[in-house]
Amino acid sequence: SFKNCLWLSCVLRTPKACFWSTAGGGLIIQSISNDVYQNLAVEDWIHDHMDLEKQQVLFLWRNSPAVVIGRHQNPWQECNLRLLRQKNIKLARRRSGGGTVYHDLGNINLTFFTTRKKYERMENLKLIVKALKALRPQLDVHVTDRYDILLDRQYKISGTAAKLGRTSAYHHCTLLCNADKFVLSAVLKSPLKGLKSNATPSVPASVKNLFEEDPSLTSEILLDAIAKEYAVQHQIDHHITLINPADETLLPGITNKTKELQTWEWVYGKTPKFSISTCLNMAYKDSVLDVKINMDIKHGRIEVCNIDLPEQWLPPGLCSELVKNLTGSKFCPNETTTLVTTLLRVCPQDDEFHSRWSLLCENMISLM
Repeated sequence: SFKNCLWLSCVLRTPKACFWSTAGGGLIIQSISNDVYQNLAVEDWIHDHMDLEKQQVLFLWRNSPAVVIGRHQNPWQECNLRLLRQKNIKLARRRSGGGTVYHDLGNINLTFFTTRKKYERMENLKLIVKALKALRPQLDVHVTDRYDILLDRQYKISGTAAKLGRTSAYHHCTLLCNADKFVLSAVLKSPLKGLKSNATPSVPASVKNLFEEDPSLTSEILLDAIAKEYAVQHQIDHHITLINPADETLLPGITNKTKELQTWEWVYGKTPKFSISTCLNMAYKDSVLDVKINMDIKHGRIEVCNIDLPEQWLPPGLCSELVKNLTGSKFCPNETTTLVTTLLRVCPQDDEFHSRWSLLCENMISLM
């Protein structure tokens, strides 16, 4: 409404010093952005800049479709990257540990900021459960020893991750309200076989939306109930302050934090070293060709590459030239496509050869 827009305009123009010191003891803020990189950047900014001795913070945020992996995870192991690209779903790496989650506007995100000494994720999760029970006493929800929230003793509706700094800490968790479970299950399933990695693996779980249990439990009602319970427990006004994560006057340096989280070097390059040993079953004319692929990938780049092709299937030396060019390059479909296209220009202009080359390259790129 016009009234809300006018109030929001006033909030966004509030001077920085005044804004962060308006509430002693606690502050509840909500992002007006649905961009995953901007919202993750706000978490970093609060963790790095706010005096959490004086003021604890609850940050509420929602994202447009995105997959968010933990700090020490492998995106090729955790999700279907090709499907993400097809559906234009963003991939982000957060700075906390834990497993991979799917976000959309039916998923609520909550971040509890405290000093490291006051960090207590179990208490935060109990706060959420208490808020849910206040709304619907009949809901069967409880916190597990793994810091998940279960519905009806079997369906996961919330997962947890955390970042512990030297003096500051935050605990963030999700809450499934009305997320697209079909997309969630499809994108959080890697089709890649033969991958070996020491990266932190996610633990699969059966999930359910609160909306399925009670259609009146909308995201807005849930956010307001949790904010109200937070305000009661911290003895502050039940007031949610809206912030714009792109506002440099409010959050100096936020633009650079957001840009860093979008870089290939952060999202993919921070992946722990891994290897792939697989066999491509390529259908060509009336036969099926088995091509063995072995790769070592470090910092998201191909460190070692071996391609075992049947003899005489490609001109001598061409496969070794492909391996030579792949070594050191990003394990990335865009870079590999550019590379193989460039190689093709200097190769024999033969239709049979071109179709074989294209088939091999398409299958190689499908791994990425």
